[in-house]
Amino acid sequence: MTYVFLAIFLISTAIHLYGSIRQDKKLRNLTKPILLASLFGFYYVSAKVVLPAILLALFFSWLGDVLLMPSGVKWFTAGGIAFMVSHAFFIAGYCTEIDFSRIHPLIILPLAAVFIGLVCYIFSKLKPHLPKILFYPMFFYLLINGTMNCFAIFRMISNPSTPTIITCIGAILFFISDSTLFFVRFKKDGLLKTHFWVMLTYSIGELLIIIGLL
Repeated sequence: MTYVFLAIFLISTAIHLYGSIRQDKKLRNLTKPILLASLFGFYYVSAKVVLPAILLALFFSWLGDVLLMPSGVKWFTAGGIAFMVSHAFFIAGYCTEIDFSRIHPLIILPLAAVFIGLVCYIFSKLKPHLPKILFYPMFFYLLINGTMNCFAIFRMISNPSTPTIITCIGAILFFISDSTLFFVRFKKDGLLKTHFWVMLTYSIGELLIIIGLL
């Protein structure tokens, strides 16, 4: 079943990306709920020790995908909340494998400063294009994503290995995906016109996070 779920994920992702390039909303909406559902199944049947926090992280990512499908600020906000919860559960999952005694305090502040700086820069570019009501919630959301990245990096530092590096790369791709989504959704005169790069980085990011955890 491991390879069945993985095959479903890869095939549905390929079809979804094709729909994104074609800007075929019907095809995108048809395949989008399958992506995280199949990744959930892949993790569940593959993990030697199934972490409830990771199952919940994948569930809320799936829920976020579904809630973002309709148009409108309310749906966008609901999807963002679901993904925020997803990040919190990813952090909880990472923490089970982090030896915090190996994280030097001098690493924490500079790493946090890097992500805060990135978020501030991104929103300095987005601010003229965002509804005022969404600016601070979206800003806070991306900070939570950055926090998830920090904990993925802490996991890598405390246990440098191929799996922890893979998960870390996946977390960074998730951050890139969310940042890209904001520009696609709100900066209509920008270079990013379709969801292709959003979903490419998101799909690969989620897959790498799970592979690294396995």
